[in-house]
Amino acid sequence: MRARQCRSAVLILTLLLSSAPLFAQGAPLVNAGVEARVDALLGQMTLAEKIGQLNQFSGGGPTGPGTGRTGYGEMVAAGQIGSIFNVTGAKQTNGLQRIAMTQSRLKIPLIFGLDVIHGYRTTFPVPLALASSWDPSLVENAAAAAAREASAEGIRWTFSPMVDIARDARWGRTTEGAGEDPYLGAAMAAAYVRGYQGTRLDDPSSIAACAKHFVGYGAVEGGRDYNTTEIPDRLLRNVYLPPFYAAVRAGSATVMSAFNPLNEVPATANAFTLQQILKREWGFRGFVVSDWTAIKELMAQGIANDGASAARKALLAGVDMDMESGLYLNELTAQVNSGAVPMAAIDDSVRRILRIKFALGLFEHPYVAESDTPNRLDPVHMELARTAAEESIILLKNGDSRPSLPLAGGTRSVALIGPLADDARNMLGSWAGRGNPADVVTLRAALSDYAAKHNWRLSVEKGVEIIGGSDAGIAAAVDAARHADVVLLAVGENAPDMSGEAASRSRLGLPGLQERLVEAVTATGKPTVLIVFSGRPLVLTPLADKVSAIVQAWFPGIQAGPALVRLLTGEANFSARSTVSFPRAVGQEPLYYSQLNTGRPAGKVDLTHPPTNGNEKYVSRYIDETNSPLFAFGYGLSYSKFEFGPPSVSVTTISARALNAGGQTLRVSAEIRNTSSRDGVEVVQLYIRLRGTSVARPVRELKGFQRVALGAGESRHVEFTLGREELRFWNIDMKDIVEPAALTVWIASDSQSGQSTDVQITE
Repeated sequence: MRARQCRSAVLILTLLLSSAPLFAQGAPLVNAGVEARVDALLGQMTLAEKIGQLNQFSGGGPTGPGTGRTGYGEMVAAGQIGSIFNVTGAKQTNGLQRIAMTQSRLKIPLIFGLDVIHGYRTTFPVPLALASSWDPSLVENAAAAAAREASAEGIRWTFSPMVDIARDARWGRTTEGAGEDPYLGAAMAAAYVRGYQGTRLDDPSSIAACAKHFVGYGAVEGGRDYNTTEIPDRLLRNVYLPPFYAAVRAGSATVMSAFNPLNEVPATANAFTLQQILKREWGFRGFVVSDWTAIKELMAQGIANDGASAARKALLAGVDMDMESGLYLNELTAQVNSGAVPMAAIDDSVRRILRIKFALGLFEHPYVAESDTPNRLDPVHMELARTAAEESIILLKNGDSRPSLPLAGGTRSVALIGPLADDARNMLGSWAGRGNPADVVTLRAALSDYAAKHNWRLSVEKGVEIIGGSDAGIAAAVDAARHADVVLLAVGENAPDMSGEAASRSRLGLPGLQERLVEAVTATGKPTVLIVFSGRPLVLTPLADKVSAIVQAWFPGIQAGPALVRLLTGEANFSARSTVSFPRAVGQEPLYYSQLNTGRPAGKVDLTHPPTNGNEKYVSRYIDETNSPLFAFGYGLSYSKFEFGPPSVSVTTISARALNAGGQTLRVSAEIRNTSSRDGVEVVQLYIRLRGTSVARPVRELKGFQRVALGAGESRHVEFTLGREELRFWNIDMKDIVEPAALTVWIASDSQSGQSTDVQITE
């Protein structure tokens, strides 16, 4: 047994070390001077000191959760900890860092981490909302603001971005990512990394990014958190890996392994994904950290019978740092001494961790300034938070025959109803860093200010709770609606309990008694705007026809109220577009636009009623619901109206050989016109379909997008380029290649609209 273990370990290390990376790693991680310092320090370290660097513990209390220890000072002095997370504040981080820098033998600094997911003190919209902006520069700026705030308190590492592809709205962690599409997800992943890390990791205002969760976590069966995933290699490489690849190419300093088993191998012990793909094929030079106690969970997952084997399998698979389980600290010394774990494997992991610590400049600048007024809100960041919210909130419906928004100039009375109208905590969403509900401007607060300035009469009624409670408040809400010109209904999820980790849902309607509230209020016949706060797309089908307008606000952050009021009143214009498909019913999940066609597509069959004959029945369909989403990927309305001309292409025939050589590209363009009297921003989207290929390809794939600002009546020629990067895929022989094919391209406003044109990709 021991001989087999050693041969396996040697094979893994050979895979890791024998080949050159396929591309140059990002500048923050590659530095000859840093590598020399790493080698010199590694040569001075004892085995105990090396293993110490591989451990991360949470400092969330006076004792270390899960460690059984009474404190960390002694462990830090002994060189037994490489990183601590959940410690915030300059005084606290400096205190622990001072122990490392003055009492440990080799004076190796700690790296302090935190879940800085969508802001530190300034809480921006949740990541799913930020992605709805289709604005990578906005995401980059928000991440940079978060980095400045976090680094000022000693936090130099964030467990973000989450770049999992999420195609099942039942999964609570949908809120943490960019949605269902790998192309858009890759763009957002790179933007977060650029924002967090800046141009140099050793800039004191930068923080190390951590692309997570590697890999396939968003595909958990049944949308149930921590569940298993089955993803064929081709699907893995075509869909689930591209956002991670983009993050690594952008220079992400770290990667976090996932909780889930992938194809029967837990991600925390998966040498194929961690060693072969991430470290060997992609040339990743940073380090991999496990998720919380995930190494220990290898025992529950059934591939380790004790802590020693769990630690060995995780380390040899490529997990460099153990988050919170303590198994590396307790088990690896014996594993190395017995020969089960080669010293070379330990050295590789330690080298990766030291590389990031040197790159961050922690050896030169281990401490941060302590302020008498720490963590003060920056007005510039607050303004950015409002802009981010305005760009992230989607207008899904706006009247059936005439627009209900913006609120008309003749409005004199407004009824603001619903449990989220004045809920500061929920505006922060899940994983709100050090966000404070006291910083939030709610919809009620902002609308009250607006109403006072414009002589509106504003009545506010909660109606019902988000979950639980009674219907006793519905009568007062209905009465307020009857006496108002327009009703704003603020409904949705409870962010801490229903959105984020461990928040999977089997029902996707409005929770509690909220649907009853909506039905009662809309029965008054008053124009009603439904404002939905959630971390996932909800099933709005029962309510969509009852309300005049639908605004998907997500969880918009500390400037929720001002952003919403500006949008509702027309001071700002809607520009956000959905990055997820909104289901009509939970039974449609998983639901996404880029599906494969079937041998029996529904085509022109009317799916709005049950099948009445064989032609209607024996197609790929439901007998009780249509196939299409309620609102499609890429969809969103504006106060402006845009018209798309037919797409044109630079050539109608192009060579696959030339594309693969990188020497030829295809230009696709269209004329976009703002046909309204209102300035606005359209998100112009490029989609393709490939037919006649060695494996089936999706009916549409996003391959480009641009936010285009157009004045009233203005037209613009919008152009995209398609080359190898956009047209390649992993084919039947598992080659990453462009194949000869019939290519269809669309330039459209969403994934279900637009005119098309055809191009032939020849040999």
